[in-house]
Amino acid sequence: MLLEIADSFRWLEDADSAETREFVRAELDFTRGILDALPGREGIHRTLAELLSIGSIGTPHVGGKFYFYVRREGSQNQAVLLVREGLRGTDRVLVDVNQMSSDGTVALDWWAPSDDGKYVAYGTSAGGSEESTLRVVETATGRLLADTIDRARSANVAWKKDGSGFYYGRTPKKGDVLPGEEVYHVKIFYHALGRDPNKDPLMFGDHLGAQDLPVAQLADDDDRWLLFTVFEGYTKTEMFLRDLQAGTPPVEITSGKDFSYSGEILEGQLYIFTNEDAPRYRVLRVDAQKTGRSNWREIIPESDSVLKGVQIIHGMLFALYEKNATSLLKIFKTDGQLLSEVNLPGLGSITDIGGKWDSDEAFFGFQSFTVPPSIYRIDFREGEAPSLWARLETPSIDPSAYEVRQLWFSSKDGTKVPMFVFSKKGLVLNGKNPTVLTGYGGFNISLTPSFAADRYLWLERGGVFAVANLRGGAEFGEEWHRAGMLEKKQNVFDDFIAAAEYLIAQKYTDKEHLAIRGGSNGGLLVGVALTQRPELFRAVVCAVPLLDMLRYEHFQIGKLWIPEYGSADDPAQFDFIFAYSPYHHVKAGTEYPAVLFMTADGDTRVDPMHAKKMAALMRTEAANGRSRERPILLRVEPKAGHGVGKPITKQIEELTDVYSFLIWQLGVRD
Repeated sequence: MLLEIADSFRWLEDADSAETREFVRAELDFTRGILDALPGREGIHRTLAELLSIGSIGTPHVGGKFYFYVRREGSQNQAVLLVREGLRGTDRVLVDVNQMSSDGTVALDWWAPSDDGKYVAYGTSAGGSEESTLRVVETATGRLLADTIDRARSANVAWKKDGSGFYYGRTPKKGDVLPGEEVYHVKIFYHALGRDPNKDPLMFGDHLGAQDLPVAQLADDDDRWLLFTVFEGYTKTEMFLRDLQAGTPPVEITSGKDFSYSGEILEGQLYIFTNEDAPRYRVLRVDAQKTGRSNWREIIPESDSVLKGVQIIHGMLFALYEKNATSLLKIFKTDGQLLSEVNLPGLGSITDIGGKWDSDEAFFGFQSFTVPPSIYRIDFREGEAPSLWARLETPSIDPSAYEVRQLWFSSKDGTKVPMFVFSKKGLVLNGKNPTVLTGYGGFNISLTPSFAADRYLWLERGGVFAVANLRGGAEFGEEWHRAGMLEKKQNVFDDFIAAAEYLIAQKYTDKEHLAIRGGSNGGLLVGVALTQRPELFRAVVCAVPLLDMLRYEHFQIGKLWIPEYGSADDPAQFDFIFAYSPYHHVKAGTEYPAVLFMTADGDTRVDPMHAKKMAALMRTEAANGRSRERPILLRVEPKAGHGVGKPITKQIEELTDVYSFLIWQLGVRD
């Protein structure tokens, strides 16, 4: 039986048509006419500018005698790559993308120092596109080399030990593949410094599927072993190992099963991090010359915590764990013997770990809801106790005035789900506190405690901020992830709705004072909640969302997400996708919450057509589609993308709109 599905706004998928441009112009006029007139906007803007001026800081990574890290200060639009010679040397600017555009819309996408620190390869992109151009800078002088490589969004640079060149990933030229396929077909090349990149030899990838993503890495201590890890969606990877000394072709060393694998090589031993028969992950070891599956030996078994990754530093295994959505850090010998558990500053999140296999020190970034981004250093010559290396100062925020609770609630099917609730101390559970609930629930991503300065504007007005750790994420391992993908995706939405109902039942808030907010896959989340339970929320902020799930895979990099969502082109998967697709469940005559749809015209991940079509449909069909008191609004940001690399000026403007909208709709008093 064929199902006929009408789509009155298919024409909005053509972003360049005159009709689409006119629609967007009219909707933006409507949106600005409402948001710009809201009281208190100037004060909100001023407060946000002050809060976001605390900046940002990244974890140092070492190359030779140099320390590299990124930092953004004050009103800088973008973070700057700094270098320091010696631990107590003076910081020097190495790459400042703020000088590359007048409006701050050129971003530093990634960077990778050579092992000796002589050079740094880095990628920049404009307008939020994330379409990186690779360049190389000489550390000592700041001199840019002539080497320039385009199509380097998936470069993942692996330097040779002598710094003479690197392995990297590159997408194809237009015309080499079918139109629209240019974002796929990543292959690995080798670039020798000074050579024409168009003559770089292909090293790996010819046999891969279009959506497979290969990454190359060399052994930690020599250039003999080249490991290729191929990501096939978000549940499966394959590994291929090449012996460069022998000159033999890459050998597949994984089993072809539906598991995730990654590795690191030291002294001829391959350390494999995997969820094979261990949904909370474990570590195995095998001789790089004898990689047959029968030779693999478990050295770190699965535990009750989720192992998030393993890194070799100081000849030891640094194992990052997560337990109940907070970080743990343990250090093992390479034979798997536990040496110690690092004493962290509290319950929070380790954001990155820096260090080399032979270094005498390690760094890690740490933050939580009430602890601003901080960098800690471990000096192995003095023991394994971390010391504070740097921390962002927050003169306008007193973290001790706030508290975080971790609550557990039951989802529709009885599954216990945790949620962080963040508020000012002394919160009275009166059932009317203005509350923002957010979540993500997908792609094996955890929502762990993080510091976001803008939230304090909300908390200072008596607001509550809640983060639900939904199925589909990584908080409890691969089983938790798989319980929220493909045909089980509805579990994620059930969890989120149950979180909202729990907040109401526990008297944190009520339906008139509850808003939901999410972006990307989280935009899909709030889009589904909006259409499945419109009576449960007063306001919705839906950012860079997927909403037309029957069409998503035909735009931008959507085909990469088929392993997570499925494909509506597959008859076996159509029904469960259509069952929740928000765009197809807007009901005529229904009163919905006030909605602020936000997208950006340079988004190269989720196409802006989703937000445009959904806004158009709701403005036409919803009972409040033409309301100015409970409006459906569309916001399209120019010269911006999915969010990565967005300049601070644009972030402040966007957040001013978000908080003005929420404060208005939830009746927050200043």
